[in-house]
Amino acid sequence: MIEAKKISYQDIKALALKRIRNKTWPPGSIMPGEVELAGEFGCARATVNRAMRELADEGFIDRKRKAGTRIKASPTRHAKFTIPLIRDEIESSGATYRYALIRRDTPKTPDWLRARLALSLQADVLHLKCLHYAGSKPFQFEDRWINLDAVPKAAQQNFEMTGPNEWLVQEVPFTDVELTFSSMNADLQTAELLGVSEGAALFTIERITWLEKRPITFAKLYYFSGYQMTSRL
Repeated sequence: MIEAKKISYQDIKALALKRIRNKTWPPGSIMPGEVELAGEFGCARATVNRAMRELADEGFIDRKRKAGTRIKASPTRHAKFTIPLIRDEIESSGATYRYALIRRDTPKTPDWLRARLALSLQADVLHLKCLHYAGSKPFQFEDRWINLDAVPKAAQQNFEMTGPNEWLVQEVPFTDVELTFSSMNADLQTAELLGVSEGAALFTIERITWLEKRPITFAKLYYFSGYQMTSRL
C-alpha cells in the first residue's frame, strides 16, 4: 500500500494509465471501484474520483452510474488547442505587437446573431472591428460582438488602446467555448486590411464563449495568408 501522505490524484491517474497500457486492466474490462482503489492506495475516495474523472475526460475509461467503470477498447483522443492572447502569440514569435481599433458601435442586434447566441429580442450588443499587427504586417482581423447583458462593463470601454479579447480575459471568466475552423475567401474590406488579394483564401476561426449558459461573445478571426495552427492529441 502507498502511504496516504504521498499519494495524490496525479499518482493514482499515472498508476491507472500504466495498468491500462500494460493490460493489467484489459480493454473492455470493468476496473475496480473507487472504494476498492481508495483502500488499495490508502487515500480518500474523493482523490480516486478526481483521477477517474480526468481519465474519463481524456477518453481512456467509460464511467456509467451503477454499471461500473469500463476500460475503453479504443481510447478516444481529444485534440488540445492552445488559445493564447493575440499579443502573446505575436510577441512569442519575436515580432512587435501593434493594435488598431477600426470600428466600435452598438447597433441593433442582427437576427443572425440573436439566433446563433439564443439572445432575446431586447438584447444589447457591442460590435468591434480590430486589426492586430506583427510589426508592420497585418496578422489578424477581428470582428467581435459582445453581449452587453452578460458584460455590461464593456459598454464603458472604448477599446482604443486594448483589444477586446485581452480585456475580456481579465474581466470575465468563461466556462465553455465553441470553435469553428474554416477557410474563407476574403471580401474587399478584409483583403485590404490584411494586405491580400480579394478572394484570397484565409484561415478563419469562429469563437463563441459562455459563462454557464449566458453567451458572452461571438468573434470571427481572420488570419494572414500562411497562418498555421497546431494541435496535440
